[in-house]
Amino acid sequence: MRSGGTARRRTGLGAMAGILAAAAALGVVQLVAGLTGANGSPVVAVGQLQIDHTPEWLKSFAISEFGSDDKLALVTGILVLLAIFAAVIGALATRRLAYGMAGLAIFAFVGLIAAATRPHASAASLLPTLFATAAAAVALRVLINRLPQVPASTRTRPDSREDGALGAAAGGPAAPGKPPVPGGPGAPGELSAPRERDPLAPPDLPGGMGRLGKTGGVIRPSAEQGRDWLAGASGRSGPSGALEPRRRSFLAASAATAGVAAVTGLVGRALAERTSVSAARAAIRLPRPTVAAPPLPAGVNLNIPGITPFITSNANFYRVDTAIVLPQVDPSTWQLRIHGMVNREITITFDELMRRPLIEDYITLCCVSNPVGGPYISNALWLGASLGSLLRQAGIQAGADQLLCTSVDGFTSGTPVQAIMDDKDALLAVAMNGQPLPVAHGFPVRMVTPGLYGYVSACKWLTDINVTTFAANVAYWAQQGWAQQAPIKTESRIDVPNGLSQISPGRTAVAGVAWAQHKGIEAVEVRIDQGPWNQARLAAVPDLDTWRQWVWEWDATNGNHVIEARATDKTGYTQTAVQAQPPPNGASGYPSVTVTVG
Repeated sequence: MRSGGTARRRTGLGAMAGILAAAAALGVVQLVAGLTGANGSPVVAVGQLQIDHTPEWLKSFAISEFGSDDKLALVTGILVLLAIFAAVIGALATRRLAYGMAGLAIFAFVGLIAAATRPHASAASLLPTLFATAAAAVALRVLINRLPQVPASTRTRPDSREDGALGAAAGGPAAPGKPPVPGGPGAPGELSAPRERDPLAPPDLPGGMGRLGKTGGVIRPSAEQGRDWLAGASGRSGPSGALEPRRRSFLAASAATAGVAAVTGLVGRALAERTSVSAARAAIRLPRPTVAAPPLPAGVNLNIPGITPFITSNANFYRVDTAIVLPQVDPSTWQLRIHGMVNREITITFDELMRRPLIEDYITLCCVSNPVGGPYISNALWLGASLGSLLRQAGIQAGADQLLCTSVDGFTSGTPVQAIMDDKDALLAVAMNGQPLPVAHGFPVRMVTPGLYGYVSACKWLTDINVTTFAANVAYWAQQGWAQQAPIKTESRIDVPNGLSQISPGRTAVAGVAWAQHKGIEAVEVRIDQGPWNQARLAAVPDLDTWRQWVWEWDATNGNHVIEARATDKTGYTQTAVQAQPPPNGASGYPSVTVTVG
């Protein structure tokens, strides 16, 4: 029983060794990436590969459940799976080291494939995975070789071809059907330590090579038995004498491995900060706009507690994209190439873009994944150059109907050409709410196009525009089954009350926002428990391309009630009651909130 416990402890320690080896690998990944600037972390690469091949319904679920934390949830899940895989590798390595090395080879293969298939991959992209695998192999070998051994009494002794009595006399098990020799290793309750030498037993061979049998044959020990016999010759009286130094050695090696993982990770992180664009962003001085946004009219904010502010702060602006690690793009090296079905190919630098006439405008952006009444919509003051003007300079050829826009991380969006050419407010944005773009929102340059869902109009970290056709090229989300052209629907949202807490009877503000870009909001109506519709009061707005706040005063009565809202745009279209999920071109239906009054 004691031997079985040792075996289980050895397996558990092996699992720990596997996890420590994985930690060392992750630390080395960070270090190599920091030294070389390679963007090839196997965790990130596998995560991006998983995002690319995840079914649309699962992506929508992740966005709806985790929102802007969907990437964090993905990476956390990958790390948990990696820890489980590493523990299994370590446990297998306790049986045979080659099994553990085979598991590491699988890890390396997956990491290399993921890194090599990322957009803009290079030979340097493979270095983090290669060095990480080497570090994990060394750590695993060192740790496994220092694990305490299972006592020899639990292992099968070699066949001596002698009778049972001779085998027992030699320290081996008794032959089948014969009782163990008293005091021998087969005796109940005894440990496997070598016993006092029987003067009638054949002599030992020197160096622990075995024992002579009666017929002159050699009884050769296993590796563990050899260690036990030598331990007896050196005066050790039990297995603890042999196991305790190995335990101490394993713990020391484990502490050293954990230290290496921590130090390499921290140094790598510090090195990676050299590539951060925070300093470059802070150094940018925004020029005055050639076309300034009009002053916000009085009454643009209704100042109702809980209602969404007219301007969304940069920190609170929604974020939905496919980037696990935010691209760090230095504006001094940034370029935008416009090519394809154009009369003249254009490549423009950041400085050249900043010298173009800049336009300032309030524009609301909305994600197509936004459910009815959802949070993935925000409004900001943008500053940027006219994209339509730059395209006219390039000269769009007849038949072109799509701008295939590519981010530095390989993401693509497909924007209708006509939507850009007809809209003076379609921007190559460089600033947001009076500050250079945050890195999370596309620094140094992104697209901002009013009237279209973000996945076809708002490519972040923009670096390439291919003027083409929808038939010739299919953008990222269109490949997942979303519509190629996606105008934002006329929608509304109830912000207060939110249904999370009980409200008191009497006069209660029901308020929220509504949007219908390029058309404008004409009216918002509210009803209680599917009763008659009631006209809400609208806030002021600077133009048609932003959302609009609204409020209706309700005489709340005791009980449970369902509040619904609907918007009507300036074309006379009223928000539909037909419920539709976001795929393939945006959600629809009345937003509703269930409240308890009392």
